Amino acid sequence: MTSAPPRTELTRSPALAPLLARGALLSPLKRPRPDAAFPRTRLVLPGLRIDPGRLARYERVCGFPTGEEALPVTYPHVLGFPAAMRLMSARSFPLPLLGLVHTSIRITRHRAMTSTGTYDLTVHVDGLTPHRRGTQAAVVTELRSGGAVVWTSRSTYLARHRTPGQQPAEPPAPGEPEPLPVVEDWRLAGDVGRRYGAASGDRNPIHLHPLTARLFGFPRAIAHGMWTVARCLAAHGTPGAARIRADFRAPVLLPGTVTYAAKGGRFELRGTGDRIHLTGEVRPA
Repeated sequence: MTSAPPRTELTRSPALAPLLARGALLSPLKRPRPDAAFPRTRLVLPGLRIDPGRLARYERVCGFPTGEEALPVTYPHVLGFPAAMRLMSARSFPLPLLGLVHTSIRITRHRAMTSTGTYDLTVHVDGLTPHRRGTQAAVVTELRSGGAVVWTSRSTYLARHRTPGQQPAEPPAPGEPEPLPVVEDWRLAGDVGRRYGAASGDRNPIHLHPLTARLFGFPRAIAHGMWTVARCLAAHGTPGAARIRADFRAPVLLPGTVTYAAKGGRFELRGTGDRIHLTGEVRPA
């Protein structure tokens, strides 16, 4: 009989700054591989309430309407991010936090959520898988209201490293679909990363300033991937129950200009020369 995974109940959301510092310090000690052990603990934060001031800052920087009762479909990711960082910055997590790349997110919203509700949050690592460029981890976040699951997400994070030996065969890449029709161009200010970091708590140095971004190989600061998703969904709209897919393809440099394109349930963000930064889709759940 398989035992249930251990659960750790949190009394409050973890502070991000110490977790990011710990993850950075431990990163050089990590030796990522897809068969490594990973933390099985489920972190649980019961009785979670939304801070209206922080929510309003998030809505403004992402383009969602402010002052409405409905909770933006991407906001639970912000609520769960500190708990996810607690798991991924732990010594028992085998992938280095420095250089970890958010490659995709899948969201299911079972019903609309209110900003005045009370929620129970659960976060856990769902496993490691080999990737042609390294090892990928999946982190699952779940939000419950009144005992019922109302929102779930599955994010994948890639640690790049050499991959000796035969890698699993990958299906042939399909041809690129026809570009979606342009909806509008967005001019992004250089402080988008700082403003989103202040609203979300994710103050990764690659998003904050050109000098700190250059330490990690970027010519300028780059936008948070979750900001690009939120900004597109704010423009697209996601009423009621929905399933959302978003894949991060290339970083968005700040400042800069990007093109938001959409048709039906699909959307994408393109840059200079039609470089694809993000592709996504919204479907009814």
